[in-house]
Amino acid sequence: MCRQDSLGATGPTEPARPAKPTSPAPEPAETTALSPAAPAHRTAARRLRRWSLLLISTTISTVVTALPVITESPAASAAADSRPTLTPGACGPVVRHLQRRLAHLRYAPGPATGCVNRPTIMAVWALQKANRLRPASAVGPRTWRALDRGRVPRPLVRQGAAPKRVEINLTRQLMHVYRRNRLALTTHISTGAQRRYCHKGRCGFAITPTGNFRVYRQNNGWRTGPLGSMYKPMYFRGGIAMHGSTSVPLYPASHGCVRLPLNVAHNLRHLVSKGQPVYVRRPPRR
Repeated sequence: MCRQDSLGATGPTEPARPAKPTSPAPEPAETTALSPAAPAHRTAARRLRRWSLLLISTTISTVVTALPVITESPAASAAADSRPTLTPGACGPVVRHLQRRLAHLRYAPGPATGCVNRPTIMAVWALQKANRLRPASAVGPRTWRALDRGRVPRPLVRQGAAPKRVEINLTRQLMHVYRRNRLALTTHISTGAQRRYCHKGRCGFAITPTGNFRVYRQNNGWRTGPLGSMYKPMYFRGGIAMHGSTSVPLYPASHGCVRLPLNVAHNLRHLVSKGQPVYVRRPPRR
């Protein structure tokens, strides 16, 4: 009622004092902000129109406030959907673009050959896992969008970590290498299978230990041990090492070591040196 009065009439004015106390004065008429000569129906129409405009404005404001925030433009989504789905063996300029973009984001796909090869596929797996996508050997719309966003994975160790370090995420099967606290490499890995094994009379439990370690020994080339061959191993606890392997599947499969793609192991010595910290963690899956 108060709101309506403020939009329409100004309210009744104080009645004039009668000239003679003995003669009662006529009851004063209600005055409005409009012309006194304006008809009553015109005043009511204008008042109704003001109320309608206020109601429409309030409704629009409420609807706009309730709209969700769009994080990805329709144009970017359409661009990702328009690109072809790439599978192993595909070749062409779009594959070369994929490889260069993966290299720019530090996923180590190997040389930009223009064909989807094994190193490219394992780099795609790392990209997909870092963006919480189900890893697959195909580059579809969701992977293209993740590639366009270029999201940088969060550090596994956020307090007290050395600026030059290796982080191994056993949950996501990813390894990150940092230099001066800046991400220099993200790669797909395969760690301990977490089961009992027996190999050529040697039995044990296949587990990659968690904790804080340091690289204490490095070897160049291939090295054959009691449990198999390792390419350029970097040992960080006993006989457990980060090393290249011809088999780096999408599940934990090693006897305890951290298996790496061969092209990653070949160049890892340029990023990791003896004495460098290695943080191994198994964070809860989110």
